[in-house]
Amino acid sequence: MLSLLTDRRALIAVGLLITVLLISTVWWTNRIDPDAAYIAVLGVAQDGGHPQIGCMKECCAEAAKKGRGHMVASIALVDPAGGRRWVFDATPDLPAQLRLLDEIAPAHRDPATRDIGLDGIFLTHAHMGHYTGLMHLGREAMSARGLPVYAMPRMREFLSRNGPWDQLIALQNIEILGLAADRIVELGGEITVTPLLVPHRDEYSETVGFVIATRKARALYLPDIDKWERWERPLADLLADVDYAFIDATFFSAGELPGRSAEEIPHPTIEETITLLESLSERERGKVYFTHLNHSNPAFVKDSAAYAAVRDAGMNFAREGEIYRLD
Repeated sequence: MLSLLTDRRALIAVGLLITVLLISTVWWTNRIDPDAAYIAVLGVAQDGGHPQIGCMKECCAEAAKKGRGHMVASIALVDPAGGRRWVFDATPDLPAQLRLLDEIAPAHRDPATRDIGLDGIFLTHAHMGHYTGLMHLGREAMSARGLPVYAMPRMREFLSRNGPWDQLIALQNIEILGLAADRIVELGGEITVTPLLVPHRDEYSETVGFVIATRKARALYLPDIDKWERWERPLADLLADVDYAFIDATFFSAGELPGRSAEEIPHPTIEETITLLESLSERERGKVYFTHLNHSNPAFVKDSAAYAAVRDAGMNFAREGEIYRLD
């Protein structure tokens, strides 16, 4: 009898040990690394913001009444281990977005040095919502010192040859660092950024999206593109290669702007993107985070049919202030 009790206790002890080991393994595998890099969403609206100037319709009236809608599309890349921060696109909302970033990931800096706590700005293209925030770095405002600005060749030429942007360069408020399509930029700490050329209305510069990568995770930032079929890279292939995809959702459906030709603004609609990806697995569709919504987009409203359609499709919306870990 004593032998049976001893054997039973031994079995219980072994079982408890196995349970503890399993729990420890799960905890270790899923632990949050405080030093891991992450993406912070700083804005989700199309270039004109939300509410948009001159819009008296319902889509902007409520936001105007509240005094706040949504800031222009932008994300930040934060490296806690190195105490570094980068912003993707310099929007007209840059001052407010840097305040939001300071709340999410405070920067250690000396105001006397005119340091805004950024290690660089990556520009996608020369449309108003994506670069005009550079104006806040000039002597009329921050008068920054040598802030790195990463730009493609035509974007670099545009800034260098046109005022007031050329003054930022002449006064050394910014330093333009060149990018090349598909060429990896090493940021240190095993963090890389790779620009991808995309078809868009390139009146003043080429347009790129970015793949942001760490050793453990990858994210696609693609706020502006023309129809998916005009791009040689299948969106499904890119999704398979990343953990998050922040992609163009300017319009929910065709005909959203009466009197405007779709050929002038040929963004892929949310409906088109849902249809394009509907055959993918739930996991793949769940990587999609829509951003860059026009003020007219009904998906801005949480209780709308448009919002429900996105959620029913297993996809998501990027939201200001949210973070996405790259570990």
